[in-house]
Amino acid sequence: MENTVPTFYDQLAQWSEIVGGFAFVVVAVLLFMKYVLPAVRSGQIARNAELVEAESRREALKTEVNTARKELEASDRDAQAIKARAAVDANRERERLLAEAKADGERAVANARNELERARLAARTQLRAEFVERALKLARANADSRIDAGVNARLVGATVQALLDDGSGSAA
Repeated sequence: MENTVPTFYDQLAQWSEIVGGFAFVVVAVLLFMKYVLPAVRSGQIARNAELVEAESRREALKTEVNTARKELEASDRDAQAIKARAAVDANRERERLLAEAKADGERAVANARNELERARLAARTQLRAEFVERALKLARANADSRIDAGVNARLVGATVQALLDDGSGSAA
């Protein structure tokens, strides 16, 4: 075959291939823009929305964590305050109980002293009465033989006078 000039049909075939290639590219771009690009954009929008929602959840959780930490710190402070108040109350109650026990003990000791003093006085009075009774028994037994009527009158008078003096002396 000779080098001949391309014919109209050859040129038409060549241009139709070029135009068909361009048409294919244009149709492919249009189909991409109509179907693929909106799907990619909606996927991107959905992913961005998920990221925004995840970010807001993260911020909400951070806020909840901070709130929980503050509440935990407040409850720790409350627990420490309760513990301190309990220690103060326990110490105060201990002091009160010790004071009551001390007062009861002192009262019991004072009552025992008073009771001892009363018992001692009662014993002394009883002992004195027993001595007086024995002395009177001995005096009666020995009085008849040792004392005559004159001495007896003098002794009775002295005793009466002593009793009168004790009665008037204790009243003054």
